[in-house]
Parts: sequence; structure tokens; C-alpha cells
Amino acid sequence: MRRRPTSSEANDRRAPPETAIVSGVEPEPLSRRRVAAGFRALLSGGARLRPAGAARRDPAVLLEPPYVPRHLVRLFRAHLYLSDPMFDEALGFFVAFVALEDDRGRIRTVHPRIFYKDSSLVWRAASHFVHSSEEYWIGKGDTRHVRVDGDELLVSAEETTNLPYELQAALDTVHRRRKPRRNDDAVELVVREGPADRVEPYADFTAPRRRADAERRIHGGRRIARFRRRNDPTSLTFARGYEPDLSHGVVEEAASGSLFFGGDLRKFRIVSTNRVIQYQFVVSPTHAWVNPPQALTTELSTYAVRVVDVHFDDDLCVPGYEYHFLDEEVDPPRLHSQIPPGFAGAPHPLDPSRSDAAAWIEAMPVVREFRRRVLGERARRSG
Repeated sequence: MRRRPTSSEANDRRAPPETAIVSGVEPEPLSRRRVAAGFRALLSGGARLRPAGAARRDPAVLLEPPYVPRHLVRLFRAHLYLSDPMFDEALGFFVAFVALEDDRGRIRTVHPRIFYKDSSLVWRAASHFVHSSEEYWIGKGDTRHVRVDGDELLVSAEETTNLPYELQAALDTVHRRRKPRRNDDAVELVVREGPADRVEPYADFTAPRRRADAERRIHGGRRIARFRRRNDPTSLTFARGYEPDLSHGVVEEAASGSLFFGGDLRKFRIVSTNRVIQYQFVVSPTHAWVNPPQALTTELSTYAVRVVDVHFDDDLCVPGYEYHFLDEEVDPPRLHSQIPPGFAGAPHPLDPSRSDAAAWIEAMPVVREFRRRVLGERARRSG
């Protein structure tokens, strides 16, 4: 598709990123034994295993059960070898071995990573972690500065750890194949541990992103979605061409499930009108919401995440239930909320720290149009 560049793109001399629309990614139809044998052959052929965590002192520990890979998924030049599913006190996850082909199709290095599912039901790659007697925190990618109540804070740009939406259904499929087993050692072995106050990821995560940003940007690095009026969900607007194509842009639908969100789920991948970015819409029995827009670029880092950003207003992507609670351990007590002021509903019965965000979500025009055009139903009242 050819289109005229926007003014911001015309003024930005960075080259446009290479993009592709891919659907139907599934786990390779190989036996568990063949996947393990193929992985060992890859290493025997000269590929180097490079853990970032404690296993860097003895990488061979990752070549035995329960870490040895049993499943294989491919996307672009990435070969993702996955262990059986596991869990610990905080996460449900895979040990994933990310093997990237170079320009000649050779794989020289394999990077073990942790792929885990976030509360917004998106699979992510852990960038680093902090673990002490008081805290167990998984690093959520790159950072940015925001101003809250007059203070400037350093926060995680969590969407930078989201794995490609093209992979999400395949990961759900693998996760359903085996009952997860408890493992309290994998994260420490695989992921680099940081000091208690470290929010920023390390250079192996950020360096590919900095190079990509210097070479190419989407919409000139500007937000593709914003709200014209503060705390007004009806004022949502998209940059021309970057709105989800709700009439002709659905490229994939997948089924999943979540007890937290009431049972069966449907996930829709929908590309933008200009076919440059994509969205994931999630539908539960009680909610619908938009996960962060993502590029359709083909370059992945050793964390299997995209290196080209899509910038947007965070309030576009509030999940059905989001953090909203009063911290009474500080004086005076302080409200922590990721729901726009005045729109928090009832607490979730299983997790009182999260409240219903439907009042905000259902008032956004894009969700109302999604319900009408894609689901074929009337938009719900925003309450």
C-alpha cells in the first residue's frame, strides 16, 4: 500500500521501518524429543548459550530438565525454544531460549529469557528482577520520566516488554499443553538481578532500542493516540491513518481464558488503517479493553521484543480491572491508582487492590465502535 507521508514523517529523516503483516503463527509440529534434540544440535554446531542470570557461571544447568526446551515457535528470524510451563510465588512463565538468525541465516548465540503472562493477559519478557526479603519485582523494560502531583518520577514503560502480538496465541497454546509445575530457581538462573532500587533495565535490553530510535521512528516519534481533554474518555483521538481499522483490519482472532476475568476470552489483532501498527483487543464475559498498540516491524531483540516504539496516551490501554487502592502504610495514607480519577468501580472480589475500570473503557469511542463493528453488538453504557 502506498500513502502520502504525514507532516511529522516528512520532517523526520529517519528511514521507515520494515514491516510485515503475519498471522497464523503456531508451535512447530515436532515431538518434545525432536525439539530437545534440535536445540542440542544447535549448540553442538557452535551456537553459544549466554544466560544473563546466575546460570552464566554454569550454562549447562539449563540443558537438563525442567529447563530443556520441549516446544518451538518461529517468527521472522527468531527461533524460540520453550520449556514446559512453570510458576513461582509471583509468575506463570516459560524458560525461553531466543535464537536469532544473522543476515546469512546462521545462529551464533542463544539467549535464555523468562516469558511470563502479565495481569493484562499479554505475554512479556522479563528485562531484569529484584528479589529481597521485602520485595520480588520483575523488571518491566525501558523507562521514562512522568510528573505526578508535582513530582518527577521514573517509571517503567511496561509495553516495551510485550512480546509480539503475532506470538501471543502460540504461547497460549503451548501453555495449555502441560500443567505448570512450581520452580523457584528459574528466574534467578535466567534473569539478571539488580539492586533493590534499580528500575532501569540493562544495556542488553536498551541498546537495540536506542539504535533503532536513531534510525527510524513511527509517526515521527509522536503519540498516535491522545485525549484532547483531561479525564474525558470521549475525547480520544488518533493520528490520521493510525486508528484501528475496525471494518477491514481484523487479521487474527484467538481464544484464551482467565478465571480472573470470568472465563473464556477472545483476542483480536487489528491493524491500523495505514497498515503500520497493530492493536490487540481483549474481550471477556464482562469487559473489553485495548492492549498497547505495537509496531508491525520485523526486527526483534534478544529478548524477542520489538525495538521500534509506538507512542500513545497510557489511558488508552486500561485493562478491565486495574490497580486502585489506598496505601495505609504511609502517613498520610496515599491512593495508588492506574484508573483515571472518578472512573474506578467496585474492587475485584479476588484482588481488592484492583478495581473495575469499565466506566472509563466503555466510554471511549474506539471501544464502542469495536463492540458495534467487530462484535456486532450495541456499545454498553458507560455508567
